[in-house]
Amino acid sequence: MIPYADFTFFGLLLYAVIPTLILGLFGRAGWRWSLLVTAALLIVQYHGLLHVRSDFPVREIWIVIGFAVWQWVTVRAFAGTGARRRWLFYAAIGTSLLPLAAAKLIPMVSPGSQFGFLGISYVTFRALDIVFCLRDKVIVAPGTLDLLMFLFFFPTISAGPIDRYQRFASDWRRKRTRAEFLVDLDGAVHRLFRGFLYKFIVAALIKQHWLEPAARSGSFRALLSYMYAYSFYLFFDFAGYSAFAIALSYLFGIHTPENFRRPFLARNIRDFWNRWHITLSFWFRDHVYMRFLLAAGRGKWFASLHTAAILGYFLAFGLMGLWHGIEPHYIIYGLYQATLLSVFHVFSTWNKVHHYWREGPLSNALAIFITFHFVCFGLLIFSGRIGVAPLPHHVGKIERTDYNEISGDKSKPNAQADIELWDGEQRLMAFCAHQFRQDPLDAGYGNGRHAFRIPIPPVFKDGQSHLMHLRFLGQKGI
Repeated sequence: MIPYADFTFFGLLLYAVIPTLILGLFGRAGWRWSLLVTAALLIVQYHGLLHVRSDFPVREIWIVIGFAVWQWVTVRAFAGTGARRRWLFYAAIGTSLLPLAAAKLIPMVSPGSQFGFLGISYVTFRALDIVFCLRDKVIVAPGTLDLLMFLFFFPTISAGPIDRYQRFASDWRRKRTRAEFLVDLDGAVHRLFRGFLYKFIVAALIKQHWLEPAARSGSFRALLSYMYAYSFYLFFDFAGYSAFAIALSYLFGIHTPENFRRPFLARNIRDFWNRWHITLSFWFRDHVYMRFLLAAGRGKWFASLHTAAILGYFLAFGLMGLWHGIEPHYIIYGLYQATLLSVFHVFSTWNKVHHYWREGPLSNALAIFITFHFVCFGLLIFSGRIGVAPLPHHVGKIERTDYNEISGDKSKPNAQADIELWDGEQRLMAFCAHQFRQDPLDAGYGNGRHAFRIPIPPVFKDGQSHLMHLRFLGQKGI
């Protein structure tokens, strides 16, 4: 189940929200209740099967539990050393990153294998934040419940925003009065309605009437239209999701930080990254970029601090690209952003001396216009749409078959549908196509949960030729 993706999820949330409202009005919606709700919703969200191998399905929740134990052991072991040696710090970073690396690499090394869970990237960054803070001696080793609640707080587990342990810890065990709960409730309601407006109205209309039509054409004009459509769609969809996550966080007493602040009004690329996916960009700024500059300055690695700043941009945004995925377009996206920031760094340094670009209404409007187009082109790179064939009106096909499995994608990707597999005129089996795929989602087609992967039926292993095809049954919802 993908959080905030459809109204089924919001219906499920009512079982948590209504008791929280009642408890909050009596000043009783405390940390124990938050812990109980988080545990229950994690079980519901991660109840599906993952095929670690084609013949070895595992409940997703066991992967989540294994990940939690791994991160707990890593943090406790690193905290126990007192963070005295640098190599122990790097070992803790590598150990914490290992499950995420496995989730990215295993499907490439072993096609058809699945590993990880929805949100593993965000949870990993929260775990790393604890390691960094322990290294800097700004926190003490967190207790088990504090650690697990920070990592898996259900409103933000699947796609952020990325909170910081210091800020989170000060909120979640705080006892709220009835008056404080009502203030948080007001903030939650405002963000909830903003989320519905952004995600289910604006983003849905953009997707239906602009993004998908542009994706079905292969012309340069259509690609240009897709660039703008995808940029606006990604903002309203992701900002809507973030608004939902923050609203629900407020309801449970956690003041999760905002993730967007009018990014398309940025006057330069540095300003843009102070407004777009703020919690992610600030995470890289604090834990990668600033640490690199500090180390370079102390070690006198470079003759010029400007050289260190530029290399820091490529390090931070190169890692950001890899964090999104190991596909080429993500890496290129990270390098593109690093290049823009480096060029702006050189220009702004030069302009401080020559005063060529001056502040004013016209110059500010021009700066916003230029920045907007560079940003949109970067998001087009991020989408992976450049060089990709146009999408058909409906996608529904067998994409891969081998001796072990059949995999592919179904028609009407926002609908849940049962699919029948036929061998010529013989019906073999029925199944539901609801597994997650990133590439159609990145292309703006569907919600990502419309792929299928099934073991090859024994009837196909007789050494004979077979005519394999799919038949779609009644749709279960659009």
